[in-house]
Amino acid sequence: MNAVIDNLPSYLQGFGLTLSLFAIAGAGALVLGTLVAAMRISPVPGLSGAAAVYTEALRNTPLTLVLFFCAIILPYLGATLPYFAAASIGLTLYTSPFVAEALRSGVNGVPIGQAEAARSLGMGFGQSLTLVIFPQAFRTVIPPLVNVLVALAKNTSVAGGFFVAELFTVGKKLANANGDNIIPILLGVAFFYLVITIPLGVLSARLEKRWVVRR
Repeated sequence: MNAVIDNLPSYLQGFGLTLSLFAIAGAGALVLGTLVAAMRISPVPGLSGAAAVYTEALRNTPLTLVLFFCAIILPYLGATLPYFAAASIGLTLYTSPFVAEALRSGVNGVPIGQAEAARSLGMGFGQSLTLVIFPQAFRTVIPPLVNVLVALAKNTSVAGGFFVAELFTVGKKLANANGDNIIPILLGVAFFYLVITIPLGVLSARLEKRWVVRR
């Protein structure tokens, strides 16, 4: 384990970038995914159709291709972006449809009587969605949403192929420089990923237990 301890500053630097990518893309995907889910269930055909196309297109596109578009094609078209910003945008775009679909499944699980009661009180679509339907839907989809975020944490490793020196890229460099200590080096990389994913699982279990009790 000396190889890990000796290279701890490099690990922490890569972990910091991974954590930043995860936090920015995770927050962006939750916001964008919620908007897309609202569009999918909207009574306006144009909005629901556009959201459906967006969701299906990105869900069925490899993450590498999405990041390639953001990091290479966008600058070619004139959008000057640092590679970190391009990776954050790509991860946000790729993750948001999975958030939207998880949330839409939660909306489908809300009894239809809830929406009818909201309409009987004079609420419009936006009010009933934000005040009645979404709060209940979010409670039922905590585990799927956490699974999406765990996948996002691991997907940040793909950003290393686009000049972002995140944790996995640092681990590859250290493994190449320490050929006789590859296993400890890779275990060190795995440990830092677990620092992100395990607390997410614990938080999911606690929130689910608390909200199930409240229901």
